[in-house]
Amino acid sequence: MHRRFARRLRLRVRLVAATLGVLALAGCTTGPSVRPAVIDNDGRNTPSPKSSTAPVPLPPLTQPQSSALRWADCGQDTRERIGDPAVPASLQFSCARMTAPLDAPDDTQRLLARIYLLKVGNGPIPLAVVNDVGGEPGTVYAARLAAQLPPAFLQKFSLIGMDRRGTGLSGGVQCAPDEVRSALLGADPTQGGLGDVLDAARRVGQQCAIDLDTAQTALDSWRTAGDLDKLRQALGLDRLNALGHGDGSKVLSEYAVRYPAQVGRMVLDGLPDPGDDRGAVLDAVAAGAQATFDAFNADCAARGCPLGDAKAALKAVTDRLRTAPVSGPDGLVVGPGVATYAAYVGLSDRTRWPALADALNSARNGDFAALTAFADPVLVDARGRASRISGMIATRCNDSSTRLPADQIDRAEAAMRTKYPQFGAAIAQELAWCGAWPVRREPLPAAGAPGAPPILVAATAADPVTPQVGTTRAADQMPSAVTVTWQGAGHGAVGQSPCVTAAVQGFLIDGKVPDTRTLCPA
Repeated sequence: MHRRFARRLRLRVRLVAATLGVLALAGCTTGPSVRPAVIDNDGRNTPSPKSSTAPVPLPPLTQPQSSALRWADCGQDTRERIGDPAVPASLQFSCARMTAPLDAPDDTQRLLARIYLLKVGNGPIPLAVVNDVGGEPGTVYAARLAAQLPPAFLQKFSLIGMDRRGTGLSGGVQCAPDEVRSALLGADPTQGGLGDVLDAARRVGQQCAIDLDTAQTALDSWRTAGDLDKLRQALGLDRLNALGHGDGSKVLSEYAVRYPAQVGRMVLDGLPDPGDDRGAVLDAVAAGAQATFDAFNADCAARGCPLGDAKAALKAVTDRLRTAPVSGPDGLVVGPGVATYAAYVGLSDRTRWPALADALNSARNGDFAALTAFADPVLVDARGRASRISGMIATRCNDSSTRLPADQIDRAEAAMRTKYPQFGAAIAQELAWCGAWPVRREPLPAAGAPGAPPILVAATAADPVTPQVGTTRAADQMPSAVTVTWQGAGHGAVGQSPCVTAAVQGFLIDGKVPDTRTLCPA
């Protein structure tokens, strides 16, 4: 979705006939928008009133009638993208593409978004998989998840990973200029103010307005939910069965609002807080990151790893980089802010905690390569991989109507830095990203999804991305939500907690709705 792709699309768009099927290939396009005045929205969501209508039962699993998708083997390419030897050689991968309406507010030419899909396994029932916009593309996440799930899942389901619009191979957005990307994540954990982050965000907003054109405001969770319904139709399903991870769960919750009659069996693993007060939401995220770091520190001690005290090690790394920042072989400038964010990224995947401990230990001794590698996918473009930062900013800013002035941002950052000395500033800097982004003109989707069947929500006690307090608050607004809570740490519980995974297996495969008070031990 970068400039060259957008120019090629503008030349091709008039060739797209009205009869173009769901398999036809096209790209997202991208141009300036009028920016409304800055607003300050401190409102809070309130729980939706409980529906007086009879509850909708959990739908039965049904096989697709006919699929319009053309799957082709892509095993070798997928394994190169994953780069993880832990993924079994027995897993089978096939890929397809589909198109969906761009559906931008100012799109008068009916342009199309190209969506990339990966099927893992050959189970008879498709299960769509959607990941965080700032995490691995959904196709890669689905492949890794398949390796973590019990064999019964792939006997019943084929996982259908989807790269969300603007991410991965679905027209990955690359509008953030290379020279300012490090500054977007450069907030120093001990020094106040986000002036450099704000300046970088202005550059990004200006460049993305030029590069993305009408697509700038078409990258959001609501429209991604529309893409999922196109996927449902292309798969030949009456109802969509799906699993969302992190803010991929937000996409599914909005799908349930838009298409309640098409909801099948859905699992939301770590649902983001729906609150309108973005500062309060991110404060809870920083608290979750701090709690996860404490759990990581305890895990390291229990394993007898050489890192020692993780907080002291991270401080030694950032102190060293404050006086002598380094440049990686890819040109990434690594200062204390980027190093802190790299550690934050490492915390989200519990399976990588040993690697994170080793990376922090090496960085403390002057070798920063392993630690920097955690931040590379967010900031650095590579062959076959668009960096994630542009897609993160686009989607998160379009999903929010909150824009704060600089003085309020600085006050929020100072408060979070004081309360959460390791990760407060790293999380608070996201408040600065949207200042130069168009304010959403459409109303935010209503909470709730009345009329949907039971939806299983998994919450994690110490989650650095979707903390338990936010997931619980979001589930409370969904009349049919059933919450299972893992008392462990890391981002997401499915595949990590045997107890949660068993509950998800019973729900998806056997149709057993768990008790909403279920607690799973750490």
